Amino acid sequence: MLTPSRLTLARTRRGLTVAELAHKSGVQARAIGEYERGVRTPLPATVESLAGALGFPTGFLMADEPPRPQNAPPDEQVTAAAQLAIEFNGWLERLFVLPQPDLPPPRTSPQGTRDAWRLADWPAPNMVQLLESHGVRVFSLPVDCAGHEAFCCWHNGTPLLFLDPSSTPEQARFDAAVQLAVLLGHDEPREFAAEFLMPQRQLPGTDHRHWHVGREQFTRWANVHSLVEGGMTRRESSKLLTKVFRVLRENGTTPAHVAKALHLGLEELNGMVFGLVLTALPGGGEPGPGGRARLTLVH
Repeated sequence: MLTPSRLTLARTRRGLTVAELAHKSGVQARAIGEYERGVRTPLPATVESLAGALGFPTGFLMADEPPRPQNAPPDEQVTAAAQLAIEFNGWLERLFVLPQPDLPPPRTSPQGTRDAWRLADWPAPNMVQLLESHGVRVFSLPVDCAGHEAFCCWHNGTPLLFLDPSSTPEQARFDAAVQLAVLLGHDEPREFAAEFLMPQRQLPGTDHRHWHVGREQFTRWANVHSLVEGGMTRRESSKLLTKVFRVLRENGTTPAHVAKALHLGLEELNGMVFGLVLTALPGGGEPGPGGRARLTLVH
């Protein structure tokens, strides 16, 4: 049976209006609206037509109610992408013991955060891996959402961060620090990010490339959209997701089977990890025996 909210989720994920979906699927717009409101139940053949037009497996439209993140952005397509990532994270948490959230108290200063995480005055390490090691789940927005600024949200006490797949390596690093500030409730997240990445007392006489940031960040200019390349050759990658897919593959479970378990296409799964895992995720193979592995991250 169709789950009404999942039809809405699939439609908004594809960036379609009800009228556009009606045109693609051959199903009347009024009927689609009624299906989404739950006042009418479609026939199985109609569900298949809708799923085909949306590019989702039929099972996606019949699965459980999707999660709703707290503090989601107003863009419905981006929020839908975040919902799919939250479902993926829930699937991971059922199989693996992942790092628990370990953020300092709200409004902790940049230096206080560095001290709590034992960074001293050294450059902050890989920001993606640093955040993951403290329980923040880091995902990429899919390529069709490129250009949307990075954002963070919460779901069931877990912080999640989403990066723009089109950003430069320096910008992605700075964006991650900005979103850390947002998670901590700071009113000036860019100032926090600049100080967190580059403590002021370490700036004199230091080359900005030493800190893996752009010149504008180094000189503390605020506009992140005008960053200048500073020497990073590739985006920071995810240690957690790399470990996850390695362990899964060692147990005979391929990304294609992960996508199938989530009622997604492999391309959708790839979009969540774009730029975070060094290679695209191939399909094929058969799933092996289950089990709950413990993943620990050392930074």
